Amino acid sequence: MLLAQRIVADINRRGNTVGDRLPPERVMLEEYDIGRGTLRESLRFLELQGVIALKPGPGGGPVVQKPDSASLATSLTLLLQFSSAPFRTIAEARAGLEPMMAQLAAQRMRKDQLADLKSSVDTMYDNLGDQEIFLEENKRFHDVIAHGSGNAMFGYLVDALLGILDGSAIGIDYPEVRRVAVHKAHLDIYEAIAANDPAQSAAAMEDHIAQYLKYAEKKFPDVLDAPIVWGVSS
Repeated sequence: MLLAQRIVADINRRGNTVGDRLPPERVMLEEYDIGRGTLRESLRFLELQGVIALKPGPGGGPVVQKPDSASLATSLTLLLQFSSAPFRTIAEARAGLEPMMAQLAAQRMRKDQLADLKSSVDTMYDNLGDQEIFLEENKRFHDVIAHGSGNAMFGYLVDALLGILDGSAIGIDYPEVRRVAVHKAHLDIYEAIAANDPAQSAAAMEDHIAQYLKYAEKKFPDVLDAPIVWGVSS
């Protein structure tokens, strides 16, 4: 672990970016004065965290990558599983977090992100008859707002939470009448953010998540009470 931390520190020190190759094994063994087994274990750990990719063959070796929320989602899932937490935990966390994200997005969202948000709203409307596209756009909408909040923590948290709480994977179904209601909620949130209205953006998001919870509680209470288990949402 200490060696992995040194490797990451050196990536930062050198200013390495995505796609850059790290020094070959023989150079790293000499530079860090460690054994081959320790180096390979440290590199494997960094690969699992998404910091590097290990390219095989001649000219291969460790290549810098950009970590995403996948390892965070896995860690959260395991923590929640061993706490015997139900899926309701994720829904309640979103209810607390997402109104604040929408509020910040109304103040900070860039024009390209706002255009992406509008595109998601329009794509959902054009495909209300297709639940698969609906679920994709539902996730995209909340992702854009999270990252548009200008707070990197929110972006990664929502990516991870939505990776765990995937309605299609845990058994929550969305009939077309419900999809129409969700689209209307997304449109209201988008319009509030586009108007740079933090209070209305937060209120619209709070109502949207509350309606989701109300629907899930009424139609799928057993799903919300089911324990989170690693692998269910993959």
